Amino acid sequence: MSEAYVHGYDPRENKRLLDQAGTLVDLLHSDTSYPAGSVVLEAGCGVGAQTVTLAQRSPHARFTSVDVSADSLAQAKSTTAAAGVTNVQFQQADIFALPFAPESFDHVFVCFVLEHLSRPIEALAILNRLLRPGGTVTVIEGDHASAYFHPDSSAAHMAIHCLVELQRLAGGNALIGRQLYPLMVEAGLQTVHVFPRMVYVDSSRPALVEGFIRKTFIAMIEGVRKSAIEAGITDPESFDAGVRDLRRTTEADGVFCYTFFKGVGQKSRSA
Repeated sequence: MSEAYVHGYDPRENKRLLDQAGTLVDLLHSDTSYPAGSVVLEAGCGVGAQTVTLAQRSPHARFTSVDVSADSLAQAKSTTAAAGVTNVQFQQADIFALPFAPESFDHVFVCFVLEHLSRPIEALAILNRLLRPGGTVTVIEGDHASAYFHPDSSAAHMAIHCLVELQRLAGGNALIGRQLYPLMVEAGLQTVHVFPRMVYVDSSRPALVEGFIRKTFIAMIEGVRKSAIEAGITDPESFDAGVRDLRRTTEADGVFCYTFFKGVGQKSRSA
């Protein structure tokens, strides 16, 4: 995967990914499990933020989790070992040059990966070829333009736009969630169904205020401050004003909404 990873690989970003995964377990994974004996590919496992949940929810399936970054894989191995997970093997590989024979897997899982790729349909088609007939691909992506909040703020929307624009310049698409259905169909998957998963947060849900607004979303936006300023997309004062307004949504009268999209498609049984 030659495209730049806009969020970077520093320890702060690793922690954000783990915080996000822990906060969103039920929302994203409540209906994801694989039968005993299944062989599952997790494409783009990163630091293992989703791997632990996948493996624990399907303890009798066997997972192969791949990522292009050796440093991320090292973190993923540490994360799964600390959780006592034993049904995962890790391998360094590029999603566009995976070292597996066609029809090697019963299922494929991809989470927060396509948004960073300039060729998402090609990536999905490659993963489809690795499936056995009747196997499934599960894809989860966000859509940063789905964020809305109270109090509303043009400065906050502009801070979010900084990340969207940086990702576009890097060859990715931070708005890809809304496109999952046509992308999966064009890649050759059948019986595709996409399910929106909205996160709604107000002060009656303090765990989500902390885990999602502060530690996941705002931390993600804050993480691109330096890059956005250097790219000339914003200036320090404007960006910081936007982050302040995002933090304002965590107060007693604040509300924050965001939508993830989960798509599931199947490889033709006649393939």
